[in-house]
Amino acid sequence: MARSIAVPLLGTLLLAAMLLVLEKMLRLFDFVVNAGGPVSVVWRMLANLLPEYFSLGIPIGLMLGILLAFRKLALSSELDALRGVGASYGRLLKVPYIFAGILLIVNLLIVGWVEPYSRYRYEGLRFDLRSGALGAAIKVGEFNQLGKRMTLRIDRSADSGTQLGGIFIALNDKSGTQISATAQEGRFFATDDPDTIIFRLKRGRLVQDAPNYPTPRTLAFDSYDLPINLPAVDQFRKRGEQEELFLHELLAKGYGGAARTAEEALAARANFNFRIVEVVMMLMLPLLAVALAVPPKRSTSSLGIFLSIVIVVTYHKVNQYAEQMGAQGRVTPEIALWVPLLLFAGLIFWMYHVLAHRPGGQPIGTLERSFAKLVKAVRRLLPRQEMRA
Repeated sequence: MARSIAVPLLGTLLLAAMLLVLEKMLRLFDFVVNAGGPVSVVWRMLANLLPEYFSLGIPIGLMLGILLAFRKLALSSELDALRGVGASYGRLLKVPYIFAGILLIVNLLIVGWVEPYSRYRYEGLRFDLRSGALGAAIKVGEFNQLGKRMTLRIDRSADSGTQLGGIFIALNDKSGTQISATAQEGRFFATDDPDTIIFRLKRGRLVQDAPNYPTPRTLAFDSYDLPINLPAVDQFRKRGEQEELFLHELLAKGYGGAARTAEEALAARANFNFRIVEVVMMLMLPLLAVALAVPPKRSTSSLGIFLSIVIVVTYHKVNQYAEQMGAQGRVTPEIALWVPLLLFAGLIFWMYHVLAHRPGGQPIGTLERSFAKLVKAVRRLLPRQEMRA
């Protein structure tokens, strides 16, 4: 039983994470390239998104792992044999609940502490890209604006950007002095001052103009070191958004009087209860999985698999909407989030009771029959291919 659950659970979790990462990866590459940042930052941003994906992927993986394991037993008649020798559904659910308990603790750690910190780091990387703190990539053949007072154009780049050719640079400072230079080659060098770098130009000409110069000064050089003051980079804000707070911080802010305003306390309560009900919901998943795993006799329909994903995702979206309503004060956060959980639990307990305690009970039997009729109706509407002699 443990092996039958673990294989689809891990497979579903990895597949869900890969699909979500691939969907986000394309947008991140586009964002990073347009911001002129290093491509390597994409992998750091994706790594910080994984906890958020796992927080939803773990419940879905747990659900499908248990469902597919019991469905395999049901379709091979092994479940009937186990039931015939006196093994109740409650006894068969011991192993699934061990998985559920372990993953519940893991998911609580993720949504309570790991995901808030990773979300903060992700937003920090986005801020650094926009501000240029990660280093702007110099685009060849284009005019690059580095800071407010420097324009640079490079025609050629070699050796991973360490050797630059066909250089044009224009600088101006607060005093009104303007420097324009062209050079055949150039290279950046670090200095002892972290706020200043040296741009060493070779074989070029330089023009310097200032308000107190009667005429611009020109200079032909073989080598010229041009000091460049790096623009000041703004510091990213401190961690403080509701989604970035740890679980104990939300508790103190929402119920311990640490919030500065009533609106902050209301938002903290809504987010705290949202995270808790998302974790508590995992205790219902083994019962729901079993109720949807066992199809009616002589049926091999996969409707239960489809319904399980729809139910979990729908419940997650309902919780998100309830959190927004609670944060806005339209409904008390505790009522907005715990009432759907109780309704959800009541539906699951009823479905499990029908399957486990009513002879011949099948909670999705009506849906299975309706779905079969719908499939037949659709097939009749499709054009038939005539058999050829």
